[in-house]
Amino acid sequence: MKTTQTKKRTLIKYLFLSLFLSLPLILILLYFHSQLRWTARTTTTVSLQEKQNNPESSDELRIRPGYSSYEAYLQRQLNKTLNPKLRRIWTTRDWDRKIQVFSRFFEELKVKNLLSNQSRALCIGARVGQEVEALRRIGVSDSVGIDLVPYPPLVVKGDFHNQPFENDTFEFEFSNVFDHALYPDKFVGEIERTLKPGGVCVLHVSVSRRADKYSANDLYSVKPLVKMFKRSEVVHVRTIDGFGLDTEVVFRKRW
Repeated sequence: MKTTQTKKRTLIKYLFLSLFLSLPLILILLYFHSQLRWTARTTTTVSLQEKQNNPESSDELRIRPGYSSYEAYLQRQLNKTLNPKLRRIWTTRDWDRKIQVFSRFFEELKVKNLLSNQSRALCIGARVGQEVEALRRIGVSDSVGIDLVPYPPLVVKGDFHNQPFENDTFEFEFSNVFDHALYPDKFVGEIERTLKPGGVCVLHVSVSRRADKYSANDLYSVKPLVKMFKRSEVVHVRTIDGFGLDTEVVFRKRW
């Protein structure tokens, strides 16, 4: 009988000792669990605030990750622009075909009084300048393009995040490289800065398919564009077939 009671007391003693020794570990686990829950709530809140406050962080415009610096982004863009095979294609096989297509687009804009022969025009991200050549061929002689790599006499060197032009310089600006903008708000801000009041901006974008591996953002709706053009109004939005781009959005600067 005494042996049984002794065993029970010993068992109870070891049980309480185990609980006592486990208590710090239990408290530590509870602490980290609460911290993880707090971090998750905080991350969600920050994410939602970013989506509300930053037009670049939304379900309809997503910036692609993977750039360690702005210089790394520029180098990736230069890798495409300076690719010898692509430049050979742009200046030979694609040259006349693209000029014909761009000329048709620009002629339609002239019919709608969104472009005239007297317009001073800028083509953004023009590479070898097919768009500029198309404008000149239809009579818009005061036309120039900008790109990271110049292509005289059609294209001058320039970064579309920081255009090398004065305020209120152009009556017309065109671009089909919005998807290459790492900072879309700066891209749009530079357009509105260099566009004269009453001037027209035409963007060709893709909203139904994803662009190539050199793109820096993916657009799923024209709503983010409309939101970013703070000094302009939408003239029209229409479906197009433009070298993989499916939507034309036209803005007119108010002030």
